[in-house]
Order: sequence, then C-alpha cells, then structure tokens
Amino acid sequence: MALRLGAIVDALGGELQGDDGFQIERLAPLANATPDAISFLSHPKYKKELASSEAGCVIVAPAMREAAAERGAFILTPDPYLYFARLTQLWKKAHARPEPARIHPSAVIDPEAVVDPSARIGALCVIERGARIGADTVLKSGVTVSEDCVIGARCLLHPGVVIGADGFGLAPHEGAWVKIEQLGAVRIGDDVEIGANTCIDRGALEDTVIEDGVKLDNLIQIGHNVHVGKHTAMAGCAAVAGSAVIGAYCTIGGRAGVLGHLTIADHVHISATSLVTRSILKPGHYTGVFPIDDNAAWEKNAATLKQLHSLRDRLKALEKMTKQDPQ
Repeated sequence: MALRLGAIVDALGGELQGDDGFQIERLAPLANATPDAISFLSHPKYKKELASSEAGCVIVAPAMREAAAERGAFILTPDPYLYFARLTQLWKKAHARPEPARIHPSAVIDPEAVVDPSARIGALCVIERGARIGADTVLKSGVTVSEDCVIGARCLLHPGVVIGADGFGLAPHEGAWVKIEQLGAVRIGDDVEIGANTCIDRGALEDTVIEDGVKLDNLIQIGHNVHVGKHTAMAGCAAVAGSAVIGAYCTIGGRAGVLGHLTIADHVHISATSLVTRSILKPGHYTGVFPIDDNAAWEKNAATLKQLHSLRDRLKALEKMTKQDPQ
C-alpha cells in the first residue's frame, strides 16, 4: 500500500530531489517521522525539527532548499501545507476501502425527500419530508436533515450533525414563554463541510443560509436566520446567534461567539474565545478576550474595570486643570 515518490510528484507536481522509486509507507509529522515516512515543513520556525527529522522525504518551500538538501530527499513546492493537504487526499484515495452501500439500510428517508443518486447516506441518518441532498454529498452516521432543508453538491456532514432544528424563538408572556414557530428552513451551498454534532437551526420566517465552501468544525451552533458567506471557516465550539450576517472568507476561532443581528464584513478574522458584541465593517484581525489570571487578581482587575468610566472622567478633569494652571 506504499506510494512511490515519483507517483506523488506525478500526481501533485513539485520538484523532487531524490530517488523517485523510493517507497513511502506513511505520512507523519517531522518530530515523529521514520525513514519510511514523508513529512512537511510549513514554517521556518520548525527548521531545527527539519534537521533532526528521520523522515525519508520532506515537503519544503524554496527558502528551505539548502536545509532540506543537507538531510536527504525533498519535494520543493511554493506552499508545503497545501501540498501536504492534497497529499492526504491522494493517500486516502489510494488506500480507500471498498465503498459501502450508497444508502445504509438503517437510514430513514421520507418518500417526499429528494436524494441525488450519487449521494451517500450513512447509518441511522434521518432525512425528512421535502429535504434535498445534492450530488456526491456524504452524510455520515446519525445526521438529521429536517423538513424542506437543502444541502448542495459535494458536501460532507460528519456524525451527529443536525440541520434544521427549530431556532430558539420565544415570546415572553405573563412570566412564561410562548413558542414562535420556525417557518423557514436551512439552505446549504456546495462544497460545505460540517463537523460532528454541529447544529444549524432553521429560520423563523426566512431561511438560514450557509454559502458555498464554508467549513464548520465540531460542536458549532448556528442560530436561526444566520447568513454565513462563502469560504468562511469556524473552529470548534464557536457560536453565532440569530440573524447575524457573517461575510465571505472570514475565520472565527474556537469557542468564539457572535451576538445576534450583527454584521461582519468579508475577510474578518476573530481570535479564539473572543466575543463579538458589535458589528465589524472593516476587514482585519479582531480580538476581545479578557486574559485569564489567578482568580484573586482577576477579581481585582474586574472590579477596576467597573471604575474605568469614572476614572476616565477624573483624568480628564485633572488634564483640564493642568492646562488651565500649568504651574
């Protein structure tokens, strides 16, 4: 089940320096690679690991040519990380097990749902009335697609994903809550990947929309009527409240949150654990995290934060007095 270096370069390109007949048995990180493995160097800060690595071949950028040549075989490419990503796809394809049945016998598909003949539906999936699943889309085990929700082509939904559960819509009345029926659905574009146990709620009146190429990690919550622009990526445990609009080509770090009804522009990057409490209309990298600290120190700092407004007013008053009486 090995792959020749020559076969890898033939399939993926790059400049090989070394024996094209050398057999690669596994893919591995630099630090743990053995002589039968191929690895990659994605950042110059790992140059020391490159020198000490036992990997049979390393994928590197042109700037690392000399360092790689000192230790053995290498493949030269402008973007080693991207090359390695494509290598993982090649490796998986070369080592693929026989395809299971297109639709697992335990899957439950409503007669009024539409599933493309090329789609694959895993064990214990549920596809409800009016739902549509596009070409070459794969639903892993235990995925639920609720009524009238649409999933495009070449999507991958990992185990436990729930598409189209009711959004969290409630109206207060005399100390209790009255449910607002969620009458919209969810529309997911092409080439979207959704991680395990992520939930995307259906819209209240209009649809929740996930555009083409969006990548969602595990355990993410997308509220009702959210709109996520194309090729945006979110890391695990991120949460987006209802009716937020997130632009294209954004990244949202793990456990970050976006409050409802906000707008985030294209090309905005949110650091992990940040909480977005206002709209962001300019591309850039944003962080809103109160640093972790010893609890006693944190409580003192938190108490000080509460006084910042009054401290600012006192400082302005002192500055005004200084200007009036420089002596």
